[in-house]
Amino acid sequence: MEGRGRGARWWVMGRGACVWRGGGEGPSSLPPGPPGVSPAGWREALGLAVSALRAGGVIAVPTDTLYGLACSALSSAALRDVYRIKGRSGDKPLALCLGSVADVYRYCLVRVPRELLRDLLPGPVTLVMERSHELNGDLNPFTPLVGIRIPRHAFMRQLVQKFSGPLALTSANVSSQASSLTVKEFRDLWPQLSLIVDGGPIGDVQSPECRLGSTVVDLSVPGKFSVIRPGGATRITATRSPRWHHGFLSLQGSSSL
Repeated sequence: MEGRGRGARWWVMGRGACVWRGGGEGPSSLPPGPPGVSPAGWREALGLAVSALRAGGVIAVPTDTLYGLACSALSSAALRDVYRIKGRSGDKPLALCLGSVADVYRYCLVRVPRELLRDLLPGPVTLVMERSHELNGDLNPFTPLVGIRIPRHAFMRQLVQKFSGPLALTSANVSSQASSLTVKEFRDLWPQLSLIVDGGPIGDVQSPECRLGSTVVDLSVPGKFSVIRPGGATRITATRSPRWHHGFLSLQGSSSL
């Protein structure tokens, strides 16, 4: 069965199988894999992804910036799997992916106006705030802060809402390697993933700027902000959020929007 949910073809693969995007590319253009390729439509992709997450799996998903690895933020075992799959240092945090601005207030101690959050989210930004006690203690246990993502990507937002819980999110690549804009770019990780959702190329694969990921902004200090990572959305963020220059001061030594 082939689906073209909202104009895009979504191909979903199970553990160990081959995946490709419909329309010109087929399994012959990718490394061989076991049989079991299954094309899926928008709703089926959502259902399969939710099932994999609820089973404690780690899945690959498209976002508004890069391809990411996602798992339930409530599953300590799944969190450990993400670090193992990426070869990621245990002192590097994972982002928390939510479905709406309202969810931010459950998992964070918010010290900025709601209007500011609505200006920036959903969007290609990660907002760092103080975490609440609602979060799984095994998610970034080394810091009182957490980075919040609400991607401007319909599939991801519906996935989080259908899953009915927070997701841990990080880039789909081995640590220290380049970020991925297509599923083929992280093919070495395929055998270790429970599911891969292919939404096609994200941005211009020839542009280094498209691989910068989200712009990370620290909002944990009341009345101030600092840009931890400029990312690919700094200019967009500044344009969308004039409030940065009306009541918020840049912390000394940080980048200013």
